[in-house]
Amino acid sequence: MKTIVPILLLFIGIQYSTAQTDDTLIREALDKYITGSTGGQPKLLKEVFHPDLNLYYIREDHIATWSGKAYIDDTKEGKPTGELGKILFIDYTNDAAVAKVEISHPKNDTPYIDYFMLLKTDGNWVIVHKMFTKKIEKS
Repeated sequence: MKTIVPILLLFIGIQYSTAQTDDTLIREALDKYITGSTGGQPKLLKEVFHPDLNLYYIREDHIATWSGKAYIDDTKEGKPTGELGKILFIDYTNDAAVAKVEISHPKNDTPYIDYFMLLKTDGNWVIVHKMFTKKIEKS
């Protein structure tokens, strides 16, 4: 019994350490997205977006698509937008994650809400999918 407890504690410690690492790595990927898009740093977006990523949103009650490449091209190098981003939610299991981020501008009361799907490959978390909407309070 004395031998089992240290081994069990070691196993729990390794599991906890891995969880902390993945949580940190996911946050780092999302921070690259936030900094890249709001800070005018398209290079960071290229690092974290999968090359086939598309952005999905609703336009005139239809699903619209914006390619990740076009989104990166529209991000002007060295031209911050003045927006602020914060991570609202992360959930993951093994090598798959979902996240929610809010992007707001101090001069606008209606922030964007971004939903992401990420996959872990070669130890890095990559954004493979993004959906977004405006946070409009409905009465």
